[in-house]
Amino acid sequence: MASQTPQSQFQDFLPIMAQKLGGDGLIGELCNGFNLLVDGDKEVITFESLRRNSAMLGLQDLSDGDLQSMIKEGDFDGDGALNQMEFCVLMFRLSPELMEESYFMLDEALQQEFQN
Repeated sequence: MASQTPQSQFQDFLPIMAQKLGGDGLIGELCNGFNLLVDGDKEVITFESLRRNSAMLGLQDLSDGDLQSMIKEGDFDGDGALNQMEFCVLMFRLSPELMEESYFMLDEALQQEFQN
C-alpha cells in the first residue's frame, strides 16, 4: 500500500471559512494565520519561521523542500520571504474551490460589464 504524503491529505477548509465568516472575516483569519507564522523581527514569513511554526498548522510532516517551495510559490517580489499580501494570495491560490469561484465571479462581472 502506498503511503500518503501530507500534500495528498490536504483538505481545503478555505471555502467553508469563507462561507461562514464572509469576506472580511476570512481576510481577518488569514491575517491571524500570517501572524502565527511570521518572523517577529523581520515581519515576514521566512523559511526558518515557517519551519519553526509549521506544526501549529499541522504541517510538521512537510519536508524542508516542501516548505521552501511554498515560500517560492508565493514570493512575488523575490525577497525570499512572504509578506502579508503574498501570504493571503498564496492561500487563495492553494484553494482550488475558491479559485474556481473567483474565476466564475470574474467571468460574470465581465459579462455584465460588456452588456452595459
